[in-house]
Amino acid sequence: MSTINESTVSHTTEGIPAQRISQAFARASKEGRSVLIPYLMSGFPSAEQSVKLVLAAAEGGADIIELGMPFSDPLADGATIQHAGQIALERGMTVNGCMEVARQVSAKTSVPLILMGYYNPVRAYGLERFCKTARQSGVCALIIPDLPPEEAEPLRLAAREQGLTLIFLLPPTTPDARIARIAELSAESLGGFVYCVSLSGVTGAREKLPPHLQEFIQRVRTYTDPKHLPLAVGFGLSTPAHIAQIARYAEGAVVGSALVHLIDQHKEDEQENVVRQYIQSLRQI
Repeated sequence: MSTINESTVSHTTEGIPAQRISQAFARASKEGRSVLIPYLMSGFPSAEQSVKLVLAAAEGGADIIELGMPFSDPLADGATIQHAGQIALERGMTVNGCMEVARQVSAKTSVPLILMGYYNPVRAYGLERFCKTARQSGVCALIIPDLPPEEAEPLRLAAREQGLTLIFLLPPTTPDARIARIAELSAESLGGFVYCVSLSGVTGAREKLPPHLQEFIQRVRTYTDPKHLPLAVGFGLSTPAHIAQIARYAEGAVVGSALVHLIDQHKEDEQENVVRQYIQSLRQI
């Protein structure tokens, strides 16, 4: 794993939201562990409850939190997250609603927030307006799974203007030339990291991580290590053993479907405690 030195953070960048992501990676590196990044869907099971659950994840020890923005055609999402997104949409969650969830969360925790959603709603909202509202709502970064780097420049620049960073996904099938380009783009922004997708396909918890994963991570590192970019791994992670395995060769681990499924399996008055305990169990690694 590459080392990330928190002392390299410039005092002149303290007001830039994306810098908080760099600081989270630096703190975890100093503690000898990987960054834990849980994913929760805005508006699932309700807007009010999703705020409580995100705060519970923060209390449990999450270093960074992904806030999902529900969309009617979520191509990268497996059945669990699709289900959560559908419920959120049925209960009236919108882009503005997601911003309000972020605003309420950021008012009560300093854990960096990443908005993760699809490009059509972002484009319809207006790129500059979206990024400005995201910053005002306490967001530090964006992940747009269906936006390839070749088409991402307008949003990337709008995000940078607001001190946000655009995080790119890298599946195992990514050609070396695209990995190099994504590493280059990611290194241009404060708070940049590369999100390595553990397998080709959609999200969803798995019992075992793919056997090729470490080889894939090493291939990505050829391009990211010279730029001192941290790597996070997601898609399929669900257990403390998975987190321990990822920690051996990546700086961050993302847990999504398993957490959403856990929420879905419990009554509303149990969910906060269940989320808090689950995150704590993953952080003990």
